[in-house]
Amino acid sequence: MGQGQGLRLRTVLAIGSPAPSAGAEAPSPLHKIAEEVLYARDAAGTQELLARHCPDLVLVLESVSATGGLEAITALRHMAPATPVVVVAESPSVDQAVRFVRAGAYDYIPGPLDEESLARLVKGMDQDVSRQRHGHYFSPECPLGIANVGTSPGMVEALQVIRVVAESRCNPVLILGETGTGKELAARSIHAWRCGDEERFVAINCAALTASLLESELFGHVKGAFTGADADKTGLFELAGGGTIFLDEISEMQPDLQAKLLRVVQEQTFRRVGGTKDVRCGATIIASSNRNLFAEAEEGRFRRDLYYRLAVFPITIPPLRSPGRRDDILLLAEYFLETSNIPKRREIRGLGEPARQKLLEHDWPGNVRELRNVIDRAIILGTGQEISPASLIFERSAAAGAHGADEPTSLSDFSLETAERQFILRALQETGWQRTRAAALLGITRATLHAKLKRYDIKPPSQARQRQPAEGSDSASPPSEKLTPLA
Repeated sequence: MGQGQGLRLRTVLAIGSPAPSAGAEAPSPLHKIAEEVLYARDAAGTQELLARHCPDLVLVLESVSATGGLEAITALRHMAPATPVVVVAESPSVDQAVRFVRAGAYDYIPGPLDEESLARLVKGMDQDVSRQRHGHYFSPECPLGIANVGTSPGMVEALQVIRVVAESRCNPVLILGETGTGKELAARSIHAWRCGDEERFVAINCAALTASLLESELFGHVKGAFTGADADKTGLFELAGGGTIFLDEISEMQPDLQAKLLRVVQEQTFRRVGGTKDVRCGATIIASSNRNLFAEAEEGRFRRDLYYRLAVFPITIPPLRSPGRRDDILLLAEYFLETSNIPKRREIRGLGEPARQKLLEHDWPGNVRELRNVIDRAIILGTGQEISPASLIFERSAAAGAHGADEPTSLSDFSLETAERQFILRALQETGWQRTRAAALLGITRATLHAKLKRYDIKPPSQARQRQPAEGSDSASPPSEKLTPLA
């Protein structure tokens, strides 16, 4: 089963429906969700097909009697116990639903089936499969389909508050927390609890656009409102409809826009740029900031009236280094390792104990986002079946540079040349400075490696020591090559 938009199954078995004739005018909607659709009239036909095929989904359609449907489910539970069975009822009833679910049906839904209902069904199945596979990474408080990984006391408490706020219909909502703690996931969790898949979730980073562009993006504009406005534009507040609009880093919004946002929050109406007509805003407004908004308001850098209007029930997402959330560090690392899109991930089975200890010792100033980057780098650098400490590169501040000149101390050090030099040094260390093996490890020729060693002035430890001046000598020479740049 695929993931994401446009989910498709390999094979679907429909019980109670004859196969369409070759001259059918339109394909069945089942072909929109499956590459192959099989048809069986009854339980007997079902058994014959199951002997030759292994469907991803079985649909018991409304044309099958209750008895026939139960017989088909019994046969399926015996021959294909892992295959989900969904009963599609023309006249749903609670009693029938209980009977079918007790017999082993995955779901009982009203018919007739159309493309929209089938898409929802397959998406729900995909989320259930994902939750079963990765369920230990999530708290029961985390809504289905939202990858808000964490079972620590701090994360569970935050998710409980999120659910309370979502169910209270509180509007607006303010989410606070450091960069990388998962504020957008928190906003998506509120949307999931409040709106499900029925409404849109739209997000915008208030720090990413100039004031004029941000105003146009949020509120839209009418034709001729400014130079280049060749047509009417629908803004995000209008586009969100009855769903959710997420204003990330709202502390970066200019004061004049803050005043306009205050009107939207209070009156639930707004006007497009250059327009005269009030447009109603029915969306839940969720704002976030990585700053202390109360302090910003006290210092005059953020409108105090807007702050108090937003802070009805502020939600704070704890940083990864906090005592209540440190238990999630290894859980997150394992989740990122398992779900990484880097092809090399398949070769790595897990985190070695020394690497786990090193992850726990780091203070994670970039929080979850930094942790994901560290794991992705470790996958790229890893040479064995386990992640080792040597593969873990942290984003350190300049003040933390006590680890040698060859270890990256800040993001500015992560140029292509710096990274290439790191890889070459690591390969040489792993192979005991045997250039042929190091070149093979790097996937380049020995001649190419020789050229790069010359370019980066990388020399074996013995040659580097020979370059050291004799004791008491005043002559200057380059220091020896540091051999643990990634440790």
